[in-house]
Amino acid sequence: MPRKSERQLKLSRELISMSWNPRNLYQLAVKKRLFNMKQRTLFQHMWKAKRDTRGYHDANISERQWLRMFNTQLPTLNVKLNDKPNHPNTASLMYACMERRLDFIVFRSHFASSIWMARQMIVHGKVKVNGKDMPFPSHTVKDGDVVSVDPEAVVTLKPRPNGSGPLEFVPQPYQQPWMFIPDYLEVNYNSCSTVFLREPVTRPNVTEVPSPYPPEFHALSFEFYLRRGRTRK
Repeated sequence: MPRKSERQLKLSRELISMSWNPRNLYQLAVKKRLFNMKQRTLFQHMWKAKRDTRGYHDANISERQWLRMFNTQLPTLNVKLNDKPNHPNTASLMYACMERRLDFIVFRSHFASSIWMARQMIVHGKVKVNGKDMPFPSHTVKDGDVVSVDPEAVVTLKPRPNGSGPLEFVPQPYQQPWMFIPDYLEVNYNSCSTVFLREPVTRPNVTEVPSPYPPEFHALSFEFYLRRGRTRK
C-alpha cells in the first residue's frame, strides 16, 4: 500500500497538498481550469470546495473528527465589515485552528519540505516545545510557545563538504514558491526555532491562513459544513 504522501500527491486526485513537491506546482497551474465549474448545482460547488480545501488542510484526521473541531464562530479582528469593503471573507479562517498543530508549525516554518516530513521529525524526537520533547504531531500549541527543531533534521541544512563548521544552507528544488512566513509565526533560522504568536486573523485585503484557494472558495466549504451541521441536529 502506498504511503499517505504518495496517495495525496497523485495527479489524478487533482488536489494541492502541503508539500514542496513539483506536482503541487503543476496542480496550481491547472487549478484555474478546475475552478471553472459551469452548469453545476450549488451543492456540487460546495462539495468540491470542501473536498479541495480539506485536501490541502488535511492532517490525517477523519471527517468525523473534523466535524467535532468545526467552529461556526470564526476568529477575526474587531472591525466593522461595512466600513471595510476590502475585508476578505472570514470563512477563510475556518481552518485557523489547524495552524496551532505542531506539525503545521514545523512545515510553515520551512523546517520540513512537506507536512509528512514534519510529522516524521516530530515522532522521531527532533522537535521540542518550550524545551521539552514533544513526539505528538497533533499537539496544540498556545500563544507564546516556542517550537525548536534539531538543526540536523532541517531539510535545508546540510553538513559542509569538509565536515567542519556550522551547517550550510542548501535550497531544495521547487521550494521558492512556498517560502513565505505567516504573520502569526516568528521564525529564527539561526536557532531553528519558532514562536507561535497568536491565532490567525483576517485584515483588509489580507487573510493570514496560507491557502492556495481564495476566500470565496473557503466560504463555499464553510457553508457545506454549516448545512451538514444543521441536518445532523
